[in-house]
Amino acid sequence: MGVIIGILQNVPLWLGIFAIIFAQLLKVPINFIITRKLDWGLLTSTGGMPSSHSAAVTSVATAVGFEVGFESPTFAVATMLAGIVMYDASHVRFQAGQHAAVLNEIRHELQLFFKEIKRWPELNEQEKIEDLKTLLGHKKSEVFIGGLSGILLAVVVYSFGNF
Repeated sequence: MGVIIGILQNVPLWLGIFAIIFAQLLKVPINFIITRKLDWGLLTSTGGMPSSHSAAVTSVATAVGFEVGFESPTFAVATMLAGIVMYDASHVRFQAGQHAAVLNEIRHELQLFFKEIKRWPELNEQEKIEDLKTLLGHKKSEVFIGGLSGILLAVVVYSFGNF
């Protein structure tokens, strides 16, 4: 029972979860403003503005700083992990998405080529291959805004809460 109570009282954990939900919810109106299209699929997608991963890790790191001190080794670990996650989101995962887009294009071109030479069988709906996911990572601005939103969220919670 003590573990459950501890989890329920873990403000950094709940801030991280709330930051993810908050950032995912923000993606829909931000995308609507930019594209004039309502895309509810963004609620569960990776990539896009703002980065929910960045919001989560920066809110947790900031909360850890408030909880145990910004000079603590625990804050240093949380901050380093946040930096690694944010770097990964804006570099490694972003590039993986770019590669997926190129591979999808190559695959579609090959499919057309083989259909033209009559060696590619017509595929029924069950046999069609889905495109690789291209929205995997984030632009640096998406990571920055996500990270900033996580920090601001933690600052607001700790400024007005009694923790």
